Amino acid sequence: MAALGANITLDHGYVEATAERLRGAKINFDLPTVGGTENLLMAASLAEGETVLENAAREPEIVQLAEALSSMGAKIEGAGTAIIRIQGVEQLQPLACSVIPDRIEAGTFMIAAAVTGGNVLVRGAVREHQEALIGKMIEAGARIEAEADGLRVIGPQRPRPVDIRTSVFPGFPTDMQAQFMALMAKADGTSRIAETVFENRFMHVCELQRMGGAEIQIDGHSAIIRGTEQLTGAPVMATDLRASASLILAGLAAENTTEVARIYHLDRGYEKIEKKLAALGARIWREQE
Repeated sequence: MAALGANITLDHGYVEATAERLRGAKINFDLPTVGGTENLLMAASLAEGETVLENAAREPEIVQLAEALSSMGAKIEGAGTAIIRIQGVEQLQPLACSVIPDRIEAGTFMIAAAVTGGNVLVRGAVREHQEALIGKMIEAGARIEAEADGLRVIGPQRPRPVDIRTSVFPGFPTDMQAQFMALMAKADGTSRIAETVFENRFMHVCELQRMGGAEIQIDGHSAIIRGTEQLTGAPVMATDLRASASLILAGLAAENTTEVARIYHLDRGYEKIEKKLAALGARIWREQE
């Protein structure tokens, strides 16, 4: 933002930003960043001159944002590639658009079907947005079939062990790592999950270990999981949004009762997940502590 001409100050833990009309600039991201790419796409659309974003994020959400901005009058080329060019315009016009399905929410329900050996149609799921996840789920023994209104997932009797390595899109999403670990906790063998995007993304491991049977060890930025045939329900604590989903998935596949505490993270990424899972036959409900 400063490179575009904004004045940024940090004051007692607050970020204060002021600007007149921004000016185009060349921005090279050290690492692809979804939020950074989205914010600069919007800012550059009304900046004076050309902005070039190099090493930009390529997620489907970036593409749809660029399409929406273009429909509003912005001039954007290259969305979905590593280099995006934006020619600033004087003003944007209103539009109406439908937001694409949340691929991480869809992926979580796909794993729910696989970890329970279920048969679930995830309506609205887009195959092209899920290729990395689909490939690993098929490798684990799940059947995934494209239907007219979504993806059908048929879970295996017991998953096969699979190694994954998180990466930026189109690689395996870091936001599906915890959920996939719940699936591997039931695998017939040993799998390895390497986390390359975020540090401290294995905080759910200690909680999964409470559920008995599966052995999970941390080795640097990797987790080695020796699966078990049967997980056991236990009181566990959610540490973040995706950890919450991971523990719910493990609880669906475990015998006895699992209680997931501190679920206030959950609603940031899932709408009424317990009601959707209950509609599929899960015995799941929300209680006040």
